[in-house]
Amino acid sequence: MKLLITGGAGFIGSHLSEHFINNNEIVIIDNFNDFYNTKQKENNLKNIKNNKNFKLYKIDLRNLNDIEKVFKEEKSFDYVIHLAGIAGVRSSEENPKFYYEENVMATINLSETMKKYNCKNLIYFSSSSVYGNNSNNKFSEEDSTDNPVSIYAASKKASEVLLHNYYINYDFKIVIIRPFTVYGPRQRPDLAIHLFTRNIINNKEITIYGDGSMKRDYTYISDLTDAIDKCLKYMNKRKRVYEIFNIASSNPKSIKEVINTIKEITKKDIKYKYENKAICDVNKTYGDISKANKLLKWYPKTSFKDGMKNFIDWYKENEN
Repeated sequence: MKLLITGGAGFIGSHLSEHFINNNEIVIIDNFNDFYNTKQKENNLKNIKNNKNFKLYKIDLRNLNDIEKVFKEEKSFDYVIHLAGIAGVRSSEENPKFYYEENVMATINLSETMKKYNCKNLIYFSSSSVYGNNSNNKFSEEDSTDNPVSIYAASKKASEVLLHNYYINYDFKIVIIRPFTVYGPRQRPDLAIHLFTRNIINNKEITIYGDGSMKRDYTYISDLTDAIDKCLKYMNKRKRVYEIFNIASSNPKSIKEVINTIKEITKKDIKYKYENKAICDVNKTYGDISKANKLLKWYPKTSFKDGMKNFIDWYKENEN
């Protein structure tokens, strides 16, 4: 197979590239934006950058002409895995136009180019943020996602709706992934697990937003790559596909539980302070993964403690 992975130098994209590269051609598009240190993205690719099956284009999906150049040169792709975009719930409130351009317009440009070059198999990475403050115990793909509480979530929801048009009108096969807080080695430095670990290991104070009871459903990175592997197999067996899948552990942890797990693994004392929860922070995420269980035969395998130990070991070796 020949795979195009947008945002392929990031945390998730680089793991996906490593997962698939041995038996497939991997082409990555990444603009290496400065949302966080670009050296980390370069390091993310160190294990595959010299592989004969690997090719990298440093372009921005907001530039339609640049995307076309990639498709002209590469001729065709069997599947596109679209991760590229700007993440971050809180920061999205500060620059909504930028998030719209990076997440929505980039998706339109990519989809239009795929249509032009008759490349119609797409896996799109949305977000569990689209569920907003869902009142249900577990969040199902059938639940309403009409009330996102952040600009970031709204931009992801907008892209989901746009892509349905390409399925209906242009015969695209589309799988939308709603991942729930992915963690593991190479995780982005702005995310809570990374921030907590860095400060705790370096004997610095951590900030807890709210009272520490907010819960997140955490997904270990290798469980996510396994899910994408199964999505490709699922798509390959069918002529028509439009599916949305939650990918989660279905085992939420509170902020306090996360901190205590880090404390247990690192054997460090913790200094912390409390600040008010941001208006765009949801109270809980909890993914119902029964659809992925049924259709993909996918189940998470990594316990939270084991996943955290893997992350902390990586952090100590690479970041500290």
